[in-house]
Amino acid sequence: MSLFNIGVRALQTNQVVLQTTGHNIANVNTPGYSRQTVALQNLPGQFTGSGFIGQGVEVQAIVRNQSDMLTRQATAAAAVSAADSARAQSLQRLQDVFSGGDSGLGAAINDMMNALADVASAPTDLAARTVVLTRMDATATRMRSASDQLDQIAAGVRSDLDTGVQQANDLAGQIARLNELIVRAQGSGKAPNDLLDQRDQAIRNLNQYVQTTQVPADDGSLGVFVGNQPLVLGTTAATLSVGDAPDFSGSGQLKLFFTAPGGTPQAIDEQVIGGGAMAGQLRFYNGDLEEGRNLLGRMALSLTQALNAQNRLGLTLDGKVGGDLFQPVALKDAIAAAGNPSGAGAGIGLAVADPAKLKASDYTVAFTAGAVGTVVRQSDGVTLSFDGTAGNTLQDVLRGEGLTATVTGAPQAGDRFLIQPVRDAAGKMQALVHTPSQLAAANPVNAAMGTGNTGSLQLASLQALSNPPGTSVPLTLTFTGPNTYTRSDDPAVPPALPTAYSYVSGQAISYDNATPPTGWSVTLSGTPNQGDTVTVGNALAAGDYFQRDAGNAKAMLALRDAPMFDGAPLSDGFASAMAQVGTRTQSAQFAAQMSGTIAANLENDRTAVSGVNLDEEAAKLIQYQQAYQASAKMIQVAQTVFDSLLQTMG
Repeated sequence: MSLFNIGVRALQTNQVVLQTTGHNIANVNTPGYSRQTVALQNLPGQFTGSGFIGQGVEVQAIVRNQSDMLTRQATAAAAVSAADSARAQSLQRLQDVFSGGDSGLGAAINDMMNALADVASAPTDLAARTVVLTRMDATATRMRSASDQLDQIAAGVRSDLDTGVQQANDLAGQIARLNELIVRAQGSGKAPNDLLDQRDQAIRNLNQYVQTTQVPADDGSLGVFVGNQPLVLGTTAATLSVGDAPDFSGSGQLKLFFTAPGGTPQAIDEQVIGGGAMAGQLRFYNGDLEEGRNLLGRMALSLTQALNAQNRLGLTLDGKVGGDLFQPVALKDAIAAAGNPSGAGAGIGLAVADPAKLKASDYTVAFTAGAVGTVVRQSDGVTLSFDGTAGNTLQDVLRGEGLTATVTGAPQAGDRFLIQPVRDAAGKMQALVHTPSQLAAANPVNAAMGTGNTGSLQLASLQALSNPPGTSVPLTLTFTGPNTYTRSDDPAVPPALPTAYSYVSGQAISYDNATPPTGWSVTLSGTPNQGDTVTVGNALAAGDYFQRDAGNAKAMLALRDAPMFDGAPLSDGFASAMAQVGTRTQSAQFAAQMSGTIAANLENDRTAVSGVNLDEEAAKLIQYQQAYQASAKMIQVAQTVFDSLLQTMG
């Protein structure tokens, strides 16, 4: 009977081994499945006078082949790869908005500015004026179209985030249910391998959306944390959501929120989320996309302000003061942080002071006292301090950034504000002038050399600084030598001598140095003789000459090469923005390739331990099949021996 029992045990054991091998082969393509092996042990021998006689074999355990360390590393690397990949894909869409070519925004801006050259050459040519206005309308249209594309990208990312949150919450609930099943199953003292595989796979899937850390509990359950928030504890799952940033309502920034069962949503710091597609999408939405909006908005705002201001300094074909070429863009007030100590009693109003100094950035203002605090430029993290003293007020600091600030109420220590001066300007750009005669191509002032001049004095340029010129004209400059001159508006009464001003060839002579400037600025070249004169007068007083003058059109054309965007000329502004977005995109793509390679290598290391090798399993199948057949043969032999024994005894 001992031989029969050994055979039966061997048959049963080899059947389990064959069944496990078949289970491995069947799940070769099952995501997250870990190869299982049967751990065997021999039964203790039975003592006889001749020694211990073995009693066969039995199954000790079904072992799950996996490495906790490799699993954690591969899961974390996959989360980082998912974040980098999601950000790189979104940046590629952003780069498409900042594309070059004839259909790009840069070409529209350059075409608009270059068209002014024809007006400068022929100011009375209505066809040339019409081309300029058409190009202006096309530029505004493309600017709005680009803004709409950014809105569409934002909507797509927001939709992806909402989908990701739903998937993450479903997976969190699945992990909680698996925790419950695993805790129950482990009451038998054996590991429920397939349930453990399912939980690990659910965690890997969850990390594709948001990176987590796992903490095992004594009962076999697994706690899952996002940052420092417990998404899953035992059999209970919390929920995630995406919503507007609570600090600055209406800023357009998004945050990931955690809500415990029965609790209230709590914002999770973006920096502690780590990896996962949602982390990459949030970084893109709050950082890269915001930069794209600011680059586009600054371009639209600077163009609008610069061209409007210059057109207002000119005269139309009707002899009227020029108006705005584009719809003026009003800057929205700074956004007060929730819970400011001053409540709604303090605010900051904004306007453009100098379009050439505008930065493609948001700002945060933090008060440490009533008139003391800091301004942080978000684009580069530069901190600018103000202490309320003369020359170092909040208004002075923001003026250096191209902004005029008006503080209302009384800010208190602890107050914070978010300034988004250029973010939405592109979507508001709209051409206003569609009548060719309304393009103000002429200067409101003119300059005439004295008919009796004997020197080599020549007019290099004349620019109006205010319109109408008012009391700044007429005014005559009389040269007392090659390097000095007097002005006809000098109040000196004889015998007092008039004031002598220095003259340098090629250096501008301004009517005054007021802020903002008034009057005009004239640049002369050559060497005057004593008694030579230059008279600056009102262009409207010289008949219809102003209609043939193109001084202001030339000034508008000169804006093409004027420093406008961080020192770059207006004509290169879009190229600079395109390069900035392109650099970010290339960097993100490189990061995605690197993290993808690392994740793939770690996943290969994990599957080398946990994965099913069909060749190996086929070899084992033959091995265990032979063992099973031998075990059956052993039973057959035991039966024959037993039958022989019965016949002998009979």
